[in-house]
Amino acid sequence: MNSFRADLHVHTVLSPCGDLEMSPAAIVDAAARRGIDILGIADHNSTKHGPLVSKLAQKKGIFVLCGAEVTTREEAHCLAFFENFEILAAFQQYLDRHLPNIKNDPRYFGHQVVLDEQEMIVEEEERLLISGLDQTLDQIEEEVHRLGGLFIPAHIDRPKFSLTSQLGFVPPGIKADALEISRFTTPEKIAEQFPWIASYTFIRSSDAHHPDAIGSGITIFEMERRSFDEIRKALHRTDNRSTRIEKH
Repeated sequence: MNSFRADLHVHTVLSPCGDLEMSPAAIVDAAARRGIDILGIADHNSTKHGPLVSKLAQKKGIFVLCGAEVTTREEAHCLAFFENFEILAAFQQYLDRHLPNIKNDPRYFGHQVVLDEQEMIVEEEERLLISGLDQTLDQIEEEVHRLGGLFIPAHIDRPKFSLTSQLGFVPPGIKADALEISRFTTPEKIAEQFPWIASYTFIRSSDAHHPDAIGSGITIFEMERRSFDEIRKALHRTDNRSTRIEKH
């Protein structure tokens, strides 16, 4: 098996809270400097920068998981990743159908722009992307898995926008491919609080909104090669694939 360093939770300038320096090119350059092998692009309720980041990252030898950080009706954040651009586009249609028509105010929330390879603005998202969808946690999980995607509740220990902050607990039997934790806890500590999640795979990511944060949370994937199927196997610990959280 080979070891791959992964940061599976990175925002671009498309996210309203993303720094204006978080262009696809800048993200890829920062990831390459920090020795990241697998990068997860997860803007708030949008997948639109994934394909460009993937194209640029390929030139640097970085594998990109394309998806989104989805906000549920309960206002819990969940990561969703998909195998190819066709499925990614289908999920974008789902997001477009269920995102409330609340207009973004850049003065308060920041700009939400899509860039091209020359870093020119080609689109500005007018709806506020940090709004919760009109879909529950269970409905979003069902749609992600219907499309063959990976469903990972984000930063489950955080005091805002997490399963524990919004629901008060991690639902027993939640159909997650993994659970993401922040740097403020460990799998052992969170499992003491919720013993029924001890059997899940835990990952840690940066949740980067500015370039300096990229790579500040790393999960090591032990697998043969970088592919969507291999990542799924590692998260589910099948065929001798596995993950572990990198220690600082």
